[in-house]
Amino acid sequence: MHTTGLQFKAGPAAYADIRKRGFSPERIGTIAGASGGAKWLVLSQIDRVIIERLLPQLRGPVHLVGSSIGAWRFACYAQKAPLKAIDRFEEAYVGQSYSEKPDRQEISDKSRAILQSMLGTTGAVEIVNHAQFRTHVLTVRSRLMTASDNKPLLGLGLMAAATANVVSRRSLGAFFSRGLFYDQRALPPFYNVEGFPLHRIRLTEDNLVDAIIASGSIPLVLNGVRNIPGAPPGTYRDGGVIDYHLDLPLSEPDRYTLFPHFFDSMKPGWFDKRLSWRRMTPANTERTILICPSPEFIRGLPNAKVPDRTDFVTLRPPERIRIWRNVIDRCRYLADDFADVIANDSLAARLEPL
Repeated sequence: MHTTGLQFKAGPAAYADIRKRGFSPERIGTIAGASGGAKWLVLSQIDRVIIERLLPQLRGPVHLVGSSIGAWRFACYAQKAPLKAIDRFEEAYVGQSYSEKPDRQEISDKSRAILQSMLGTTGAVEIVNHAQFRTHVLTVRSRLMTASDNKPLLGLGLMAAATANVVSRRSLGAFFSRGLFYDQRALPPFYNVEGFPLHRIRLTEDNLVDAIIASGSIPLVLNGVRNIPGAPPGTYRDGGVIDYHLDLPLSEPDRYTLFPHFFDSMKPGWFDKRLSWRRMTPANTERTILICPSPEFIRGLPNAKVPDRTDFVTLRPPERIRIWRNVIDRCRYLADDFADVIANDSLAARLEPL
């Protein structure tokens, strides 16, 4: 078992299938991306390998589904020049800087500027018309107190939601509904997903930017997004509130879901991070192939951790930028490992049960 670089894990159906028949990239039907902000920097090199090595081998429409940073990454995948899009995104993301005590408006404005530099003038059109990819963006539509951007009121609403979630994940439905922005050209396997109130909104060139911004709008950190074209009125926020690591029926029959992830563990919702007993629904990961850095690799990164948004608070901007660039450089090792596995068709040998 390789412990220094990447880990490859698969749900029971995918594990048995790949051990028996080998790994066929053309059987990937979905690529999934979790919420996680700056954690994505450990995946940016792997994203490049997926684009260069796997995309040419994919067959038929492939669903891209992400919440928060996952949706941002896939907005790169589905452009005509995806590698250039990732380069633009990484550069703008790593280099973002703020005043000494930025308010929500400053952070929200910066977020839009980063997305705009990644999309350029034609990105939105390219994404909604991509020949192969069908992009789906997860958000939440806020209800009751969580719909307000008044800090005390929103804070109270989030505390109530977190408390209710301890008792039952489904109780989050009183505070948030799912807002699924979907590509109508091919309905995804989770189009009729149950468990929470659901708004299905067609993803268009007109609402793509707002949908992606909303998907990453962390409550209390960024402003909620209102008046999204084509969507029911309301305040839309970070999709990770409900779909943190995408506890959804992601896979079509006889097809795999490829899930590049920051860690080897998964949690259904944002409020579940510290709830050790809250697990993913086993049926939803049956056909999932998880790719992630090993714990040993993470321990070797600067400060022995994956980058996250606390770095904005604990590190001075020049130090944060230097460390983040260092992490990206070190993660070329992961990308090389992944490229090697694809080239030598050795995924079956490296696979562990998820």
